[in-house]
Amino acid sequence: MRATLMYGAGDVRVENRPDPGIVKPTDAVVRVVAACVCGSDLWPYRSMPATGTGRPMGHEFLGIVEATGPEVSRLRAGDLVVAPFTYSDNTCDYCAKGLHISCRNGGRYGFDGVDGGQGEAVRVPQADGTLVKLPVAADSALLPSLLALSDVMTTGHHGAVTAGVGRGDVVLVVGDGAVGLCAVIAAGRLGAERIVLAGRHGARTGLGRAFGATDVVAERGEEGIARIRELTGGVGKVIEAVGTRQALDTALGAVLDGGTISRLGVPQYEEGPIGPAVFMRNITLTGGAGPARAYIEQLLPDVLDGTINPGRVFDRTFPLDRTPDAYRAMADRRVLKALVTP
Repeated sequence: MRATLMYGAGDVRVENRPDPGIVKPTDAVVRVVAACVCGSDLWPYRSMPATGTGRPMGHEFLGIVEATGPEVSRLRAGDLVVAPFTYSDNTCDYCAKGLHISCRNGGRYGFDGVDGGQGEAVRVPQADGTLVKLPVAADSALLPSLLALSDVMTTGHHGAVTAGVGRGDVVLVVGDGAVGLCAVIAAGRLGAERIVLAGRHGARTGLGRAFGATDVVAERGEEGIARIRELTGGVGKVIEAVGTRQALDTALGAVLDGGTISRLGVPQYEEGPIGPAVFMRNITLTGGAGPARAYIEQLLPDVLDGTINPGRVFDRTFPLDRTPDAYRAMADRRVLKALVTP
């Protein structure tokens, strides 16, 4: 099969690899129908040390089950399924608490001999606990929004949930990438009255307004913080969807004392402001890697009936052989989120 591998910063290749098969009785083999490039894939794309072996890439995909191991009982060949961005057994103590990202028997695609999602097929461990069957055909117009449930929509929802967003709230979303835009959807879905989107890319913030953002702040740094406070007087709930220190500083500068900041962006810093100034403000820092499997079935009905349409974050489609072009386009900010089709 063809699959995408990263050999180092800027070095993405599509190569032939062995077709996946059933290795463990809890496995399933899924033939990929649609996958995508994640914003988090761009961090290694910019900085990964060169390697001679290549790392299988991609953790967001949906497809058709081709084969199942003898201990898989919920799925059968021919089912269309969406895969959350990590696999999990959905039965351990962490999964029972909705923290599938920490599953004791879980893991990540592209590591430990598991395929990446940017390819023609994937061996999915813990298939019964991981894969969610979709009640649509493989040619459904809803596929982009269903694919968004694998990561960006569920991650945006995680930010809104952990920030405690509720009816009537004023919410700040820092970042106009796909996760930030999905956080706008999520905040509106949970009843936020006012949603301020901090972003400076016109096409993206325009989509953010379509998703429900009531205000857009393009200024950055201290100027941006001042503008947010001028508009709102300070916000009680912040979703930080970038992962840079500047984004965290914006969140801390805009949040009210006693407020909550949920961090969704993978941090690209090791140290942050945790000293007396922040301590005295009683700010709650929460969030983290989203347990996508915990949220897919909650959000699925709203996708199916058109209440939310997160698939609009995909603004260009690339065939699998052009996945390296998809990485370049996203890294250059010419594309918001690239959908990849085998």
